[in-house]
Amino acid sequence: MEIITTHTNTDMDGLAAMVAAQKLYPEAWLVLPGKLSRNVEEFMSLHKDTLNVYSIKQINLEQVKKVVLVDTKSRRRVGKIGDILNKPGVDVHVYDHHPWVEGDVRGSVEVVETVGATVTLLVERIKQAALPLNPLEATILCLGIYGDTGSLMFTSTTPRDVDAVSYLLRRGANLAVVADFLGRPMTDEQKDLLKNLLVNAERHQINGAKVLIARTKTDEFVVGLAMIAHTISEIERLDVVFVIAEMEDRVHIVGRSSIPQADVGDILKHFGGGGHAAAASATIKNGVLDDVSWALLDVIYEKIDPPLCAADIMSTPVKTVAPEMSIAEAGHIMLRYGHTGLPVVKGEKLLGVISRRDVEKANHHGLGHAPVKGFMSVRVVSVPGDMPVSEVQELMINHDIGRVPVVEDGKLIGIVSRTDILRTLHGEVQSRHRIVYNNGRGTLSRRNIGWVMQRTLSPTVWNILKQAGKLADGMGFKIYAAGGLVRDVLLGQESLDVDLVVEGDGIRLAEELGKAHRARVRQHHKFGTAEVILSEDFKIDVATARVEFYAYPAALPQVESSSLHQDLYRRDFTINAMAVSLNEKKFGDLVDFFDGREDLEQRMVRVLHNLSFVEDPIRILRAVRFEQRYGFKIEPQTLKLLKEAVRQGVLHKVTSERVWEELKHILVEAEAAKMLHRLEELNVWPYVFPDVNYWEVDPVLKELHNAMDLLDQWGQLQPAERWLPYYIAVLHWSEVEVALRVCRKYNLSKRQTEKVQLALEGWREAVAMIWKAPQDVKISQLAKVLLKMPRESYPMLLAILEDSWIKVRFRQLLNIIMDSKPKINGKYIKSLGYRPGPVYREALDALWRERLDGNLRTEEDERQFLRDYLDRVTKGESKC
Repeated sequence: MEIITTHTNTDMDGLAAMVAAQKLYPEAWLVLPGKLSRNVEEFMSLHKDTLNVYSIKQINLEQVKKVVLVDTKSRRRVGKIGDILNKPGVDVHVYDHHPWVEGDVRGSVEVVETVGATVTLLVERIKQAALPLNPLEATILCLGIYGDTGSLMFTSTTPRDVDAVSYLLRRGANLAVVADFLGRPMTDEQKDLLKNLLVNAERHQINGAKVLIARTKTDEFVVGLAMIAHTISEIERLDVVFVIAEMEDRVHIVGRSSIPQADVGDILKHFGGGGHAAAASATIKNGVLDDVSWALLDVIYEKIDPPLCAADIMSTPVKTVAPEMSIAEAGHIMLRYGHTGLPVVKGEKLLGVISRRDVEKANHHGLGHAPVKGFMSVRVVSVPGDMPVSEVQELMINHDIGRVPVVEDGKLIGIVSRTDILRTLHGEVQSRHRIVYNNGRGTLSRRNIGWVMQRTLSPTVWNILKQAGKLADGMGFKIYAAGGLVRDVLLGQESLDVDLVVEGDGIRLAEELGKAHRARVRQHHKFGTAEVILSEDFKIDVATARVEFYAYPAALPQVESSSLHQDLYRRDFTINAMAVSLNEKKFGDLVDFFDGREDLEQRMVRVLHNLSFVEDPIRILRAVRFEQRYGFKIEPQTLKLLKEAVRQGVLHKVTSERVWEELKHILVEAEAAKMLHRLEELNVWPYVFPDVNYWEVDPVLKELHNAMDLLDQWGQLQPAERWLPYYIAVLHWSEVEVALRVCRKYNLSKRQTEKVQLALEGWREAVAMIWKAPQDVKISQLAKVLLKMPRESYPMLLAILEDSWIKVRFRQLLNIIMDSKPKINGKYIKSLGYRPGPVYREALDALWRERLDGNLRTEEDERQFLRDYLDRVTKGESKC
C-alpha cells in the first residue's frame, strides 16, 4: 500500500502538494495526518468527496510499503505516520521547499529545492511527464502556490513559482476559486472605484451579445482593477464586461467574456493589450477616457461575431410524413431513424407535427390504421432560419417541446432538436465543474430532462417515478432516480433499471411504495436499502443516500448514511453517477456533479477517481462492458489506470463469485464477443479464463451472436441460461480438465458442468459427421451424437459450420430430429407387460433411430417394431 501525506495543521500548500503528488503516484492514497488549518477545513468541507482523502484512522499502517512526504521532512510533524518512516521495507520519497535541518527524514527520492511553494516542484515534474490535469486539479494546485507565496507577493516567490502558476492557468485553473478562499477584503478606495463604475455603466446589445461598459476617472491610481472587473461580472451576469478607468496619466481597460463569440483578448489587442478569450487587459498611456471608450465600442462591434442561428445548427433534409400515412407506418419510421417526432407535410406546406407519444396513444386504442392527420398537433411552433439559437432555446423551454421546424417563405427547410441545442452549448457543458465546485454555494447544473424521461420511459416506470416523488414530498424527503436509468434516458433508451436514492429513510419510503403497488418489499437494514418486487422481472431498488468506503483495496464496501453527492461519488463511472430529482417541484432536474452528461456526449467511460479500480477491481470488467455495449471509448487516463491495476494483479484479490457475477452480465450482452476480445487486449483474459487460449476460440466467438440469432429465428434456441452458449464457446478448444477447473473456479452446478463436459466431448464428432455426405451417414447416427450434446452448444456448432449450405443442412437436421419424435412412449411398453428398467430407454432410442432413418411411418409401424424389438432382446424372459 502506498500513501501520500504532509504535516499536521495542514495548510493549503500541504494539501495541494498531496493532490499534485498523486498525479506522480496514481495508486497512492491521500492521508491527512491530523488537524487542518482553517482555510483548508473550509475547502475540504466542499471538496473532500472529490479528492477522496482518508484520515489516519481509516488506513492500516502495517500494510504501508511506501510513504510520499510533501511540504515537510520532519518526523514529529506527521503524527503517527512518523512511527513507520524508519521501519524496514518502507520506502520514503520526499518533496519539500524548506531547507534541510538536523534530524530530517531521509528518503530514496529527495526533491528539496528553494522555491516559494512545494507545489511548484511537483508541477514542474507533472509538466515534464506530460501528465493530464483537469481544471479542478489545476485550481487546487494554484491555490497551494498562491497560499504559500501570498498570491506571488512574498519575497520568497521565485520565477519558477510564477511559471508554475502560468502552466496551471493554461490547464484551466480558476482564479475565482483562489479569490474565494484566499481573497482579501476591498479597500475603501477600491469600494469607491467599484461604486463609480457601476453608476457609470452602459449596457449594449451587440450581435446578440449582452455587453456592459463601465467607466470612471480618478486622480490617484487604485490597485486591483482586475479584481473589480471580476466583481462587476459577478454582479451583472452579462455576456461581456469591460471596465475602463482613467487613473493618473493612463487609461486602463480590463475585459471579461463568458461567451465564445466575444474574444476580449483579440479586442484589446487593438489597444496594445493582451490576454485570452475570456480575460484580458490593456493600458493606454496619455489616453483620454471618452476617446478610449468610443474606440472600444467600435472595436467591439467589429470583433464580436454574429450569434449562431437556427439555420446554422438545424438538421436537413428533414424526414417527414404525409397526413394520409397511417399511425403504424409513422411509428415504424420513428423507430427506424430514432426520432421522437416528425413534421407532417403536404407538398411543401407544413401542416403539423406527430410525436411518438401521439403514436403510442393511437396504438394503445387500436388505431394504428388511422391516418396521421387525425392525431397530429396542428398548433406548430416554428422559427425562421435567422433566429438566434439562444432565442430558439428559450422558445423550446417555454413551450416544453423537443423539436422546432425551421420555415422560410412557408417552406420547411430544416428542424432543430434539443440535441442540436445541447451540441451548440458544448462550451457551457464543459464548464460544469466550475459551476459545481468553484463556489461555496453548492450550485448545480439545473438542466431539466423531465420531457426526455416521459418520452423514453414506459408508462409503468414513468408513473412509478411520479408516485415516488409524491410519497417523498409527503414524508419530507428528497428523492432521486440515479445511475443506469438516467444514463439510458439520456441515451434515448428505455430502462427498467430503477434505482432510487432517498435523502431520508429509504426503507420507509420503499414500504409505502410497496403498499401503493401491493408489492412485496425486501429490506436490508444493514445497508439502509430495500427492494420493491413488482414481478419476477421487475424490481425497484431503494436506498438511503449512502457512501461506500473500502477498508483496504478490493475489500467489500462498508456503508454509511450520507448525502446524494457522496452516494453518487461511490459509483463506478461518471456516466452512472448522475441523478434526476423526482420531487414534484423539481421533477426532472438533472444532478450531474461529475460531468457524466458530457462524457455521454463525448462517448467516454471515465472513473471518478484514481483509486477506483484498486478499490473495486470488478470495475475493470464493467468498464469493458459499458465501452463495448455503447460503442464508447475508455477515457485515456482511465485506461492508463485500468492497465496499471491489471498489471498489479488486483483481480487476484477479488472473490471468484464477484468475478463470475460480472462475467455473466458480459456473456448475455449482444456485444459479448467484442467484450471478450477487449478483455484479451487488456490482458484481463488470463485472470478470468486461466489456461484458456483466446486465439483458439476467437473465430467462433465472433460468429456466435449471429448463430444464436439464426437459431432463435429457427425456433431452436430457448436456453434458460443465456450466458451458457458463450461459456461453452469459450471453453470448447480446452482440454476437459482445464474446462472443469474453470467450472470449479466459478462454482458452476453439477448440471451446468455436465453440459460443458458433454459439449467438449461431442462437438468434434458432431461437426465431422455433419460434413459427411448424406449417403455416408445415417440421420439416426447424427441424431445420437447431437442429442448427447446440450442445446446450449448448438450455437457453437453453427458458428463452426461456416458455409451457408452446411448451415441449411444443420437446420434441416434439427427439424428432422424434432419432427421425427415417436408418437408412442413408455406407457405402451408397460401395457405389454414389461417391467420398468433400462430396456425402456433402449427400446425407445431404437424406435427413434428407426423413425429418423425413415423405416417407420405410422403409429402401427412403431407398435410392431417395439413388439419385435422387445421379443428379440428379452428372448422369452419373464415380463412380470
